[in-house]
Amino acid sequence: MRGKRSAGLLLFRHTDNGLEVLLGHMGGPFFARRAAGAWTVPKGEYEPDENAWDAARREFQEELGLPPPEGMAIALGEVTQTNGKVVTVWAVEADLDPAAVVPGVFAMEWPPKSGQQQEFPELDRVEWCDLDRARALIVKAQAEFLDRLVEHMD
Repeated sequence: MRGKRSAGLLLFRHTDNGLEVLLGHMGGPFFARRAAGAWTVPKGEYEPDENAWDAARREFQEELGLPPPEGMAIALGEVTQTNGKVVTVWAVEADLDPAAVVPGVFAMEWPPKSGQQQEFPELDRVEWCDLDRARALIVKAQAEFLDRLVEHMD
Protein backbone atom coordinates (compact mmCIF):
# COMPACT_ATOMS: atom_id res chain seq x y z
CA MET A 1 0.00 0.00 0.00
CA ARG A 2 2.96 2.33 0.55
CA GLY A 3 3.24 5.07 -2.01
CA LYS A 4 -0.43 5.18 -2.99
CA ARG A 5 -2.04 8.60 -3.26
CA SER A 6 -5.65 9.61 -2.94
CA ALA A 7 -7.47 12.92 -3.44
CA GLY A 8 -10.91 14.12 -2.46
CA LEU A 9 -13.36 16.91 -1.75
CA LEU A 10 -14.74 17.64 1.71
CA LEU A 11 -18.07 19.43 1.35
CA PHE A 12 -19.08 21.74 4.18
CA ARG A 13 -22.07 23.90 4.96
CA HIS A 14 -23.13 26.36 7.64
CA THR A 15 -26.36 25.47 9.46
CA ASP A 16 -28.24 26.79 12.47
CA ASN A 17 -26.40 24.07 14.42
CA GLY A 18 -22.97 25.16 13.19
CA LEU A 19 -20.57 23.78 10.63
CA GLU A 20 -21.34 20.41 9.04
CA VAL A 21 -19.28 18.23 6.71
CA LEU A 22 -20.34 15.52 4.27
CA LEU A 23 -18.79 12.12 5.01
CA GLY A 24 -19.25 8.75 3.36
CA HIS A 25 -19.38 5.34 5.05
CA MET A 26 -17.02 2.96 3.25
CA GLY A 27 -18.84 0.17 1.46
CA GLY A 28 -18.09 -3.52 1.39
CA PRO A 29 -18.24 -6.31 3.94
CA PHE A 30 -15.21 -5.21 5.99
CA PHE A 31 -16.84 -1.93 7.05
CA ALA A 32 -20.49 -3.08 7.11
CA ARG A 33 -20.78 -3.25 10.91
CA ARG A 34 -18.23 -0.55 11.76
CA ALA A 35 -18.88 3.09 12.55
CA ALA A 36 -15.79 4.69 14.12
CA GLY A 37 -13.01 4.85 11.57
CA ALA A 38 -15.24 3.66 8.73
CA TRP A 39 -16.27 7.11 7.47
CA THR A 40 -14.21 9.11 5.01
CA VAL A 41 -13.94 12.17 2.85
CA PRO A 42 -15.23 11.15 -0.63
CA LYS A 43 -11.93 10.43 -2.36
CA GLY A 44 -10.05 7.97 -4.50
CA GLU A 45 -6.66 6.94 -5.78
CA TYR A 46 -4.86 8.55 -8.65
CA GLU A 47 -1.71 7.96 -10.67
CA PRO A 48 1.47 10.02 -10.18
CA ASP A 49 1.04 11.70 -13.57
CA GLU A 50 -2.48 12.94 -12.73
CA ASN A 51 -3.12 16.32 -11.15
CA ALA A 52 -4.44 15.86 -7.58
CA TRP A 53 -7.16 18.54 -7.98
CA ASP A 54 -8.43 16.92 -11.18
CA ALA A 55 -8.37 13.54 -9.44
CA ALA A 56 -10.33 14.89 -6.45
CA ARG A 57 -13.07 16.18 -8.77
CA ARG A 58 -13.15 12.97 -10.83
CA GLU A 59 -13.28 10.80 -7.72
CA PHE A 60 -16.11 12.87 -6.24
CA GLN A 61 -18.14 12.12 -9.38
CA GLU A 62 -17.20 8.41 -9.31
CA GLU A 63 -17.86 7.94 -5.60
CA LEU A 64 -21.13 9.89 -5.37
CA GLY A 65 -22.49 9.77 -8.92
CA LEU A 66 -22.95 13.56 -8.87
CA PRO A 67 -20.91 16.33 -10.48
CA PRO A 68 -18.40 17.97 -8.16
CA PRO A 69 -19.58 21.32 -6.80
CA GLU A 70 -18.31 24.56 -8.25
CA GLY A 71 -17.01 27.26 -5.99
CA MET A 72 -13.89 28.30 -4.19
CA ALA A 73 -11.82 25.39 -2.95
CA ILE A 74 -9.85 25.58 0.27
CA ALA A 75 -6.67 23.50 0.14
CA LEU A 76 -6.51 21.42 3.32
CA GLY A 77 -3.20 19.79 2.43
CA GLU A 78 -2.15 16.19 2.91
CA VAL A 79 -2.20 13.58 5.65
CA THR A 80 -0.64 10.13 5.72
CA GLN A 81 -2.97 7.38 6.90
CA THR A 82 -1.73 4.43 8.97
CA ASN A 83 -1.75 2.27 5.82
CA GLY A 84 0.79 4.66 4.26
CA LYS A 85 -1.61 6.22 1.78
CA VAL A 86 -1.13 9.97 1.31
CA VAL A 87 -4.50 11.74 1.10
CA THR A 88 -4.89 15.26 -0.33
CA VAL A 89 -8.16 17.13 0.29
CA TRP A 90 -9.85 20.39 -0.65
CA ALA A 91 -12.90 21.76 1.15
CA VAL A 92 -15.74 23.26 -0.89
CA GLU A 93 -18.80 24.99 0.54
CA ALA A 94 -21.85 23.37 -1.03
CA ASP A 95 -25.10 21.68 -0.17
CA LEU A 96 -25.95 18.22 -1.38
CA ASP A 97 -28.91 15.94 -0.73
CA PRO A 98 -27.54 12.58 0.44
CA ALA A 99 -30.60 10.90 -1.09
CA ALA A 100 -29.40 12.03 -4.55
CA VAL A 101 -26.15 10.05 -4.27
CA VAL A 102 -25.73 7.14 -6.69
CA PRO A 103 -22.51 5.52 -5.48
CA GLY A 104 -19.92 3.92 -7.71
CA VAL A 105 -19.21 0.23 -7.15
CA PHE A 106 -16.19 -2.03 -6.85
CA ALA A 107 -15.90 -5.79 -7.27
CA MET A 108 -14.15 -8.19 -4.93
CA GLU A 109 -14.10 -11.88 -4.20
CA TRP A 110 -16.74 -12.52 -1.54
CA PRO A 111 -16.95 -14.62 0.52
CA PRO A 112 -13.17 -14.99 0.70
CA LYS A 113 -11.73 -17.92 -1.29
CA SER A 114 -15.18 -18.61 -2.80
CA GLY A 115 -14.15 -17.73 -6.34
CA GLN A 116 -17.27 -15.55 -6.56
CA GLN A 117 -17.04 -11.86 -7.47
CA GLN A 118 -19.56 -9.52 -5.86
CA GLU A 119 -20.08 -5.82 -6.35
CA PHE A 120 -20.28 -3.41 -3.42
CA PRO A 121 -20.85 0.36 -3.29
CA GLU A 122 -17.72 2.48 -2.83
CA LEU A 123 -19.69 4.41 -0.18
CA ASP A 124 -22.82 2.71 1.12
CA ARG A 125 -24.23 5.95 2.58
CA VAL A 126 -23.34 9.60 3.00
CA GLU A 127 -24.40 11.94 5.77
CA TRP A 128 -23.97 15.49 6.94
CA CYS A 129 -22.25 15.45 10.33
CA ASP A 130 -21.49 18.16 12.82
CA LEU A 131 -17.80 18.38 13.68
CA ASP A 132 -18.02 16.39 16.93
CA ARG A 133 -19.78 13.49 15.24
CA ALA A 134 -17.46 13.71 12.23
CA ARG A 135 -14.39 13.47 14.49
CA ALA A 136 -15.85 10.37 16.18
CA LEU A 137 -16.52 8.61 12.85
CA ILE A 138 -13.84 9.67 10.36
CA VAL A 139 -10.69 7.70 9.56
CA LYS A 140 -8.30 8.82 12.32
CA ALA A 141 -5.70 10.57 10.13
CA GLN A 142 -8.42 12.44 8.20
CA ALA A 143 -9.60 14.21 11.38
CA GLU A 144 -6.72 16.62 10.69
CA PHE A 145 -8.72 17.92 7.71
CA LEU A 146 -11.55 18.89 10.07
CA ASP A 147 -9.13 20.82 12.27
CA ARG A 148 -7.64 22.59 9.25
CA LEU A 149 -11.10 23.53 8.00
CA VAL A 150 -11.99 25.03 11.40
CA GLU A 151 -8.70 26.99 11.41
CA HIS A 152 -9.56 28.37 7.99
CA MET A 153 -13.03 29.44 9.21
CA ASP A 154 -11.60 31.36 12.20
